[in-house]
Parts: sequence; C-alpha cells; structure tokens
Amino acid sequence: MSEQSCNTQPYILVLYYSRHGATAQMAKHIALGVEMAGMKALVRTVAPISSQCEAVLPSIPDNGALYCSEQELANCAGLILGSPTHFGNMAASMKYFIDSTSGLWMSGALIGKPAAVFSSSSSLHGGQESTLLSMMLPLMHHGMLLAGLPYSETQLLSTQTGGTPYGATHVAGKALDSHEIALCKAQGKRIAEISQKLFA
Repeated sequence: MSEQSCNTQPYILVLYYSRHGATAQMAKHIALGVEMAGMKALVRTVAPISSQCEAVLPSIPDNGALYCSEQELANCAGLILGSPTHFGNMAASMKYFIDSTSGLWMSGALIGKPAAVFSSSSSLHGGQESTLLSMMLPLMHHGMLLAGLPYSETQLLSTQTGGTPYGATHVAGKALDSHEIALCKAQGKRIAEISQKLFA
C-alpha cells in the first residue's frame, strides 16, 4: 500500500479515523482489495480533535497513516471512508474533517467519483448501519456515486459478526474474522473496478 502522495497514477483514497485500531485494520484490508483490482490505494487518516479546546497537532502523526490533505481528497479517483461507531454516528474527528471540505464542494472536485463507507462498533448491534448512513450523507452532497456491497458477496449471507449491504463493518474487541476480511477486500475491489470503468 502506498503511503506516498500519488500525483500521476490514479488512486483510491482509503480515509479513516481509528481510536483503538479496529477501523485501521479494516482500512488495510480494504486497501489490499483496491490493489487486487490493479489500482493504487492511498491510505490516510484524520487528526483527532479535543473535547476541551482546539489543539495544534504535528503535521505528521507519530505512527500509522499520514493525515489526509485536501489536495489528496480532491485528486482521488474514488473514496472509501471509514469511522468507528460513536453512538450510532461517525466519530467527531471524521465529521470535523468532512465539515472542512466546503471548498471542494464549491469547486465540484468530487462530483461523479465512486465512494463507499465502512465502520466498526464494540457490539453486534451497536449502530453500524446508522453510522454508515451518517457518512453517506455528506458524500451525496459532494455529488459522489455511492456503492454498497451486493449480495453476490456471499459472506453477507453467512456472517455472524460484521458485514452489511451498506458497507463493510466489524465487531471490535477481537480480530477481524474471515467474513469481515473478505467483505473489506470486496469493498476495496469494487470501488477500484467502478473507478476504472468510469474513468477509462
């Protein structure tokens, strides 16, 4: 997976926020799915925000994926957005980042590009689907083309943990199981294939 800025080769941006690592693990498998389809995956995260005051963070995090820049979002050929479930909604850090993209909305930079969403929660019925829907709304305002997971992905019919037609999900607290991993890879592969068809 590329951690470098992709200026010439089209790439799918896998953008996530992860507090305890579960969503980050999903992002890695989704990026593998993107690359299985022959596209570059650019894995990025967003900075945490403080509930006490606005904090100034270093421009490069101590570990993990780099923070996403507005230019990296603008130039992507497709977007796969991930967040943990916080009371049935996306994490505040992801919402804060998305709320800062009005310039891209005004320029129409994301119109017509494929997008998908993924999430993790600490319990099986912990609001995964409502979190996915909460992330879809701003992407629709950006004019993106949303793609879920079709039931031709047979793991949707047999999973006992995460996985929804709205997007890949994971029940945190234990390692991703084989169904969750397969659905993550399928989601990455699907967005990459759609992007290739749209921009051929």
